[in-house]
Amino acid sequence: MVHSGIDRFEKRLPKKFYGAKAGLVIHPASVNRKLVHTRDILLESKKIKITAFFGPQHGIFGNTQDNMIEWEGFIDKQTGLPVFSLYGKTRKPTEEMLKNLDILIIDLQDVGARYYTFIWTMALCMEACKEKAMPMIVLDRVNPIGGHIVEGPVLMPEFSSFVGLHPLPVRHGMTIGEIAFYFKDKFYPELDLTVIPLYGWKRNQWFDETALPWVMPSPNMPALQTATVYPGMCLFEGTILSEGRGTTRPFEIFGAPFIEPERLVKKLNEFKLKGVFFRPLYFIPTFNKFSGHLCGGAQIHVIDREKFKPFKTAVAILLAIKELYPEINLWREPPYEYEFEKLPFDILAGSDRLRREIEKGKSLKDMESWWTKECEMWAKVRKKYLLYD
Repeated sequence: MVHSGIDRFEKRLPKKFYGAKAGLVIHPASVNRKLVHTRDILLESKKIKITAFFGPQHGIFGNTQDNMIEWEGFIDKQTGLPVFSLYGKTRKPTEEMLKNLDILIIDLQDVGARYYTFIWTMALCMEACKEKAMPMIVLDRVNPIGGHIVEGPVLMPEFSSFVGLHPLPVRHGMTIGEIAFYFKDKFYPELDLTVIPLYGWKRNQWFDETALPWVMPSPNMPALQTATVYPGMCLFEGTILSEGRGTTRPFEIFGAPFIEPERLVKKLNEFKLKGVFFRPLYFIPTFNKFSGHLCGGAQIHVIDREKFKPFKTAVAILLAIKELYPEINLWREPPYEYEFEKLPFDILAGSDRLRREIEKGKSLKDMESWWTKECEMWAKVRKKYLLYD
């Protein structure tokens, strides 16, 4: 039976933190295995006193539906405590936000991809706590797509942004607690960091093998299937193509008004990708790109998730569309996630190399070879921070 960090909080909290005034960074998926929210659990704790809440992108209640929608802090009606936004005027806790706190506690469900912004909210919290000499506690959670598969390019530092502040491959295969140890060691060594680890989780376990309840960590991450394709299909946020936002299957569905579904699927099948089936379809997004317009495209059906490579699949789709519609400029212009100069696709990919090679029509095999080498080098770094077998 798998237990998250919040399930183990009362027994594993170091005594030095007893009686501390704590800030709590949470979102909708911050729940224990019985679906009780971390906020309610820690408000009732006799060991610490919660005095403020902090929320990442989409807010503590997941109330901003689309991406890149800022929100402002407010006073929580139930408790009268302040709720500070870390996705608005600032993404890093200010000295004013932290002034009445002794510790900061983070309980955020990640989905296993570098672009998902919650780990970068954590990184900026770590930086703020380091500067204030304030301890931080991270309540660990499982990587829903497993901790045994790594894929995609490693971020180049010059392409740092809020979808990647520090070097990580796209599919990093780490828990948020493991990432916290990596960040501390490499970037915030002075930070007093405590990670309350998982119990009973194995690296090769997917979320649906843990018996833990799935709660949407963000509004467009409705299910494990979404998280499975996300390490590849989030790249489409950096293109003019719809990544399926505004449909009931975001990231599994993709397309654009100019795409002919059957023609595209025929081209995709030439790649002979493992573990995936492409089904041609039409759809009309209700918001985001092409809202209210008929789009042609496909739905990704993952038929073997151990063999399926989401990043490779997304690149294959882009190569196919580029070949079929060479007159189309696929790349979205900035700004994107607080980056105003570099192309959104480049900061998502972690460099401009992938985009340049797609434009040149380089083979999928050649491209996969270089990001695989980057992952192999990264694995040697990553090994030091792994907490689970």
